[in-house]
Amino acid sequence: MQETNAKWSWMQEELDRLERDHLTRKLVPAILQPQGWMERGGRRLLNLASNDYLGFASEGSSIGMHAEFGENMRSGAGASRLIVGNDPIYEQFEQELAAFKGTESALIFSSGYMANAGVIPALVGRHDMVYSDRLNHASIVDGILLSRAKHVRFRHRDLDQLEHQLLKAPKGCRKLLITDALFSMDGTMAPLQELVFLKDKYGAILMVDEAHSGGIYGEAGQGLVHAMHLQDQVEIQMGTFSKAYGGYGAYIAGDAVLTTYLVNRARTLIYNTALPPMVLHAVRTNWIRAQQESWRREQLVHRAHKFRTDLQAAGFHTGDSESHIIPLIIGDNARAVAFSQALQDVGIASVAIRPPTVPEGSARLRFTVMAAHREKDLCWAVEQITAAGKQMELI
Repeated sequence: MQETNAKWSWMQEELDRLERDHLTRKLVPAILQPQGWMERGGRRLLNLASNDYLGFASEGSSIGMHAEFGENMRSGAGASRLIVGNDPIYEQFEQELAAFKGTESALIFSSGYMANAGVIPALVGRHDMVYSDRLNHASIVDGILLSRAKHVRFRHRDLDQLEHQLLKAPKGCRKLLITDALFSMDGTMAPLQELVFLKDKYGAILMVDEAHSGGIYGEAGQGLVHAMHLQDQVEIQMGTFSKAYGGYGAYIAGDAVLTTYLVNRARTLIYNTALPPMVLHAVRTNWIRAQQESWRREQLVHRAHKFRTDLQAAGFHTGDSESHIIPLIIGDNARAVAFSQALQDVGIASVAIRPPTVPEGSARLRFTVMAAHREKDLCWAVEQITAAGKQMELI
């Protein structure tokens, strides 16, 4: 092994510490396959670790199915949207998204991370307050840090603590309340109706991140905000195309003045190269199919419920999950890594999730069910997970 450059000794020391604490992360080649399977590290595994909730990504690219797009299938945008990268597909798709979400306007960003990292600093600054659920995604946390606003975190779904914090807000400051709709590591849903009540009571702006709920909930997959009939009461809705829709990119939906303001103030839109037209055409195709093929949403909800209840019946701790995201909470980092490896050995892909992604002492395996999964494969997976859990004395 080559000796580490002395300049990087501090890096090596940190990597050694991560290794001792069983917190090291590594990249492993992976190829998605149909029916919820994948090839990872040269082995065929049942994929219980993906965010491909409706199964579009594992079906393969939709680009090849649409040769009629011709020159619109360019692999690059050429520049940011404000220079020459604003292909006509942007305006078309944004108008359709706004109608879909029931808002005046929509604005596409290159990813959910870029949306949160650009929108939050555009809305608030050093004299403002941002109230954020403690389990919100890292992109929300980083967006708040970039804004230099006062970051006030409240315990997960703890409305009493949130109201106590809102009561102490300085007079005259702008207040932004942000939550994930569906929390990505716990599978829990935000109390959106109560959050709407509190933001109205204390004069805050509410931003809801629908990354893991968009495409799944609501009459046509608009998200949890719509499922709870709150679309007219949530000022900012963020959604992504990289989970249920099996593509890439994100959007903000809201009033026209909001999106116009973001075009002028969101740095991750202004200074970022636009998504290639070929990506947007492929995403739009999947988005249309998701609305037409309601069986995907129905099948996902049904199979996730059965998988979750079967694991609970076996004695596993799945937290407060109420969705297709199902944590199997273990606690200890080393045991979580060992359990993940034990499942891979029998043909199941499920990655150990450890701090700082989740709080200390709550290491887990994060299972995600897809519409593409066959019921017989999920039943087999429960049998294998249960057998491995008993062998490791986890149940």
